[in-house]
Amino acid sequence: MKTSFIKVVGLTAVLAAFGSPAMADGDVKAGEKVFRKCKACHALEEGKKKVGPSLYGVIGRAAGTVEGFKYSSAMTESGLTWDDETLEKFLAKPKDVVAKTKMSFAGLKKEDDIENVIAYIKANGG
Repeated sequence: MKTSFIKVVGLTAVLAAFGSPAMADGDVKAGEKVFRKCKACHALEEGKKKVGPSLYGVIGRAAGTVEGFKYSSAMTESGLTWDDETLEKFLAKPKDVVAKTKMSFAGLKKEDDIENVIAYIKANGG
C-alpha cells in the first residue's frame, strides 16, 4: 500500500509539472478586460488589420503569415507556431521570444492575465 501511494504521489507531481498544456484554463470574461490592452493594435475579426495583424485564427497559425500584413523579417523567419505555450511566452516578454519584432508592447506581467487573454482570444475566433 505504501509503495502504491508513493507512486501515485510521484506521478501526480510529474503530471502537474509537465503533463498539462500551458494556459488551458483561463477566464474568458477576465480575458476580455485584458484584451483591451491588445485591441488598440489587434482585432479578432477575420481580415481586419490595425497597427498589428488580425488575431482571428491565430491558434495553430505560423507566425508572420497573415496575408497583407508587413511583418518584421525576425517574425517571418522565427519558425514559431502560435499555440498556448508560445503565446504564453510571447505575451509575457515579446522581445525575449522574437528579439526584433515590430510589436512595441512590453508584455503582460501577471500569469493570470496571460492565461485569461489567451482564453478570450480562443473563445473569440483566435
